[in-house]
Amino acid sequence: MNTSPTCASQTTDAANPIISVRGIGKTYAGGFQALKSINLEIRRGEIFALLGPNGAGKTTLISIICGIVNSTSGTVIADGHDTVRDYRAARAAIGLVPQELHTDAFESVWATINFSRGLFGKAPDPAYLEKVLRDLSLWDKRDAKIMTLSGGMKRRVLIAKALAHEPKILFLDEPSAGVDVELRHDMWRMVRELRAGGTTIILTTHYIEEAEDMADRIGVISKGELIVVEDKHVLMRKLGKKQLTLTLRVAMTSVPVGLADWSLELAADGHTLIYTFDTQKEETGIAALLRALGEHGIDFKDLRSSESSLEDIFVSLVHQPKEALV
Repeated sequence: MNTSPTCASQTTDAANPIISVRGIGKTYAGGFQALKSINLEIRRGEIFALLGPNGAGKTTLISIICGIVNSTSGTVIADGHDTVRDYRAARAAIGLVPQELHTDAFESVWATINFSRGLFGKAPDPAYLEKVLRDLSLWDKRDAKIMTLSGGMKRRVLIAKALAHEPKILFLDEPSAGVDVELRHDMWRMVRELRAGGTTIILTTHYIEEAEDMADRIGVISKGELIVVEDKHVLMRKLGKKQLTLTLRVAMTSVPVGLADWSLELAADGHTLIYTFDTQKEETGIAALLRALGEHGIDFKDLRSSESSLEDIFVSLVHQPKEALV
C-alpha cells in the first residue's frame, strides 16, 4: 500500500507539515532495534492517531520527537526547529501527556501547572491557567496536593501541565488508560476544542474506537516499522470490507458447487451463510447472489449487513506480511 499522505482537509496544511520525521531509527545498547527508518509528516491542525500493538515502537517514536530519547539515526523537525540542534525552541512547541502518572506529589495543582508554564519562558497568565483547570474540572482542586488526588484527577493534572505553556503540538500517549468515562468525555471535548483553535494533536490509544471517532489520519506501526499512513476514511474504504450474513431456514453441510463464483463462507453450525464483497466496486453482486440462492432452493429467514471497523482493519494490518501492504 502507498503510505504517502493523502490530500489534506480544509483545516490542515499538507504543504507545510508541523512535524517532519526523516529516517528515524533507534537501536538500544543490547542490539534491539526499536525503530527502523521511520519517515512521517504530521500536518498542521490535524488529529493524527498512531496505532500499534504493545512494543511496536509508538512510545519510542513519540519520545524521540519530544526530545526525551535520542535517536540512533535521522532527524526530526518540529514547528520548523531541529529537535537536536534547536532543542529549546522545538520543545517549547510541544506538550506531552505521558502514559505514566508521574507528578510532583507534594506540590499543589496550581503550583505545578504554574511552574510548567514558567519552565518554557511563558509570562504568567492566571486567566489562561484557570480556564485550563476549569475545562478539566480541576478548578476546585487547585490548592490540593497532588498526592491526595485520585488516579483520574492526576491524569487531568498531567493534561493541564502539558497545556500550561500553550503548545502548538500536543502528544497524548495512551491518555485514556485507566481513566473513567467522565474524564474521557471531558478530554475528547477539549481535544476537539484545541484542534478547532489550531493545535495539532498526535495520540496513541488502545481504544481504537476513539481513533476512529477522533482522527483525521491514521498511522500504524508494527515491529518498529511504519506500515501505513493514510486518511482515515480512505483507509477504511480501501481496506474495509462489507459482509452480508444470511440466516438459513434449513442447515447446510457445505456450499453448493454452483455458488462457487461468490465469496461465501458457511458457519460451523450450517445455519449461517456469510457473503463478503468489495466496498469499492459499483456492483455488490447481492441481487445476483439472492437469485442464485433461490435457484438452488436455499431459503433464508433473516439477513443483515455489516462493515469493517477500524479495529478490524488494524488487526488485519499488523498480522499480514509486509509485502502485502505494498
